[in-house]
Amino acid sequence: MLIYPTIEIQDGRCVSLDKGRLDEPLIWHVDPVGMAQSFAKAGAEWMHLTDVDGITGNARNAELVETIIRKAGIPVQLGGGFRSRDGVERWIDKGAGRIVIGTLAAQEPDIVKQLAKYHPDQIVLALDVWNGHVMIDGWRRQSAITPEDFIAEFEDVPLAAIIITDIDSDIDAVDGRLGVISGLAAHSRTPVIASGVVRTVDDIARLKYIPNISGALVGRALFRKTVELGAALLEARRGPEKVAEFI
Repeated sequence: MLIYPTIEIQDGRCVSLDKGRLDEPLIWHVDPVGMAQSFAKAGAEWMHLTDVDGITGNARNAELVETIIRKAGIPVQLGGGFRSRDGVERWIDKGAGRIVIGTLAAQEPDIVKQLAKYHPDQIVLALDVWNGHVMIDGWRRQSAITPEDFIAEFEDVPLAAIIITDIDSDIDAVDGRLGVISGLAAHSRTPVIASGVVRTVDDIARLKYIPNISGALVGRALFRKTVELGAALLEARRGPEKVAEFI
């Protein structure tokens, strides 16, 4: 299982958002570029970067995002407001390892299917769930699409992964979130990356036992120092413990 250490940037600063509330960021006073480089030094194979301002169509972080992609030392999985084919391909050309797409996939699935065809294993779906429906526009609008239908729509598409976030659950209700994510992972042929469920290394150990979970985003826990990245990577690489069979 892969750990994706995660940075969210807003107005050039590292932040964390509570259930997508763009106007109430928790600001972390660290250098985004230095933080990204620390992920590579710890041994991470990938990192995840969300341009929060990009969700609202603001390009103020573009130069910073380019710098992180260039200097991180590991591939960057980039999300944040991709609403057109040109926008996706522009950032692939700029060196992003993967592009995360949510709203465009819900509204224009054929465009995303074409992107995945021409850029296999570089397109990731963002599946954000609230009250049994897919949320779009940066968690601000509820679509009429169910998560199961959303997954089925892209069943035979060469995606790199699907990132699943259960927005419904309270930040501390990890069991509930794991239940939703594991249930949807069972519907997917595409590997699933779990989001919003890692508070401690023990949560990573639990994720390894869920079929079709290929990775986890870890952001806030790194900044809060409830998870040390080296320990998280070690736990993720360690195979699940074998359970003795009853005779």
